[in-house]
Amino acid sequence: MSDHAVAHAADAGHEHEEHHSHGQLYFMVFWVLCGFTLMSIGADYLQMANKNILRAIILAVATSKALCVMLYFMHLKFEGAWKYLLLAPTFILAATIPLALVPDVGTHYYTVDVPQRYEYEAQEAAKKAGHAPVKVEHH
Repeated sequence: MSDHAVAHAADAGHEHEEHHSHGQLYFMVFWVLCGFTLMSIGADYLQMANKNILRAIILAVATSKALCVMLYFMHLKFEGAWKYLLLAPTFILAATIPLALVPDVGTHYYTVDVPQRYEYEAQEAAKKAGHAPVKVEHH
């Protein structure tokens, strides 16, 4: 057998071994995801006085599951450092959207005075007093 044929046969055996180990790795990640799912289901049955701790547990388990999926099934663990460069615009946009919404949401830019509220309150007061509904003028 020539040296080229021997090298090709060795490469073929290595590819089969590498493929087999990836299958075991994916199966192990599958079982880890099943375990995380059982943990989140179990956390739903916990009777805790502080619901924020329960929310933190469920959020941590969900984040761990997402991280496993991204690293192994989306192959991000095996990519180079260039993935961070590709994600930079996403992080910039994610940081600027809350800042852009501050004038509307954070500083109460819009008025909360709703004219229909006065009409509703007048109708409710008339019902309690036993009178017919009164039409209220909007100002």
